[in-house]
Amino acid sequence: MKTILLIEDDAFIRENTAELLELAGYAVLTAENGQLGVRQALATRPDLVVCDIMMPVLDGYGVLHIFNQNPHLAGVPFIFLTAKTERTDLRRGMELGADDYLTKPFDRAELLSAIAGRINRFQHLRPHYDLQQGGLNEFLDDARQVSTLQSLSEDRRPHAVARKQVVYDEGDEAARLYFVQAGQVKTSKTTAAGKELITGLYQAGDFFGYKALLEGTAHSDSAVATDDSVLRYIPADDFTQLLLRNPEVSQQFVRLLAGRVREQEVLLLDMAYNSLRRRVGNMLLRLYQRECELTPAAPHIHISRDDMAALVGTAPESLSRTLSEFRQAGIVELTSKFIRVVKPEKLRSANW
Repeated sequence: MKTILLIEDDAFIRENTAELLELAGYAVLTAENGQLGVRQALATRPDLVVCDIMMPVLDGYGVLHIFNQNPHLAGVPFIFLTAKTERTDLRRGMELGADDYLTKPFDRAELLSAIAGRINRFQHLRPHYDLQQGGLNEFLDDARQVSTLQSLSEDRRPHAVARKQVVYDEGDEAARLYFVQAGQVKTSKTTAAGKELITGLYQAGDFFGYKALLEGTAHSDSAVATDDSVLRYIPADDFTQLLLRNPEVSQQFVRLLAGRVREQEVLLLDMAYNSLRRRVGNMLLRLYQRECELTPAAPHIHISRDDMAALVGTAPESLSRTLSEFRQAGIVELTSKFIRVVKPEKLRSANW
């Protein structure tokens, strides 16, 4: 059962509206002024607030401001009740982040429809988004509705990035989150000895650059396009609000990123404990499986030998010898442009 907090100083309107909402199947908390309403909300976080604007002690604007500033209450859907004479001041409430408003006297059906619509929007986010097939825009559109962020990624135009072009350097300020629409981007660090260590390989449907945003630090690695690519940018402020303003939105975004964290854990364990032959085989298998998702008709692995060596944690010469062994065993085909896995079952075997 959803809980609605009704804040209204007029006793007649408050009692009749509360009765209507209870008959509609909602649990209702009531308060006669904004200060009492905030106390109610802090004690029991509501699923939605219906709040009058003009009230004694603390008006509706003040209530909404407190909700926006309090992490426990931020993101709760907020519907203003306003008299016709107050409609000129309504813009102020909408700018503060109100989700909707109703003009008194309001129709009962209108009130129930507005409440149901706002609650449903908060349930609109789906468990999974197909990021390879336009899912980024779907996710951001849904998140924008839920979070009432009017500026969420309005600049979503594609940005063409040429092969070998630097997206950001180690030490650069983290200004945005990046999404790969097409192509491929690698992130890497350079050791004191001048050796490159690839920290991530990102293809269509992947986010990157989020680690520095989450930590509030500069980038600890560099990002370079390994193919002609198309990127989408999400400004840092929008990303932060997207995560912090609403728990439902942040949970969905964490799910999108969790797979990358698991992949990094597997890669680190692989490099720490497995032989070179096994590491190369596991990396080929991961890249092959990803290509099967992106281009099932022709899952060719497009990666330079130097980059693959950096991913595996070995010298390019050692990688080339291992790949030659795989080719001789009929496991892979090698060309100057790509690697084709012929027998993925061999890579999965523990005995090759």
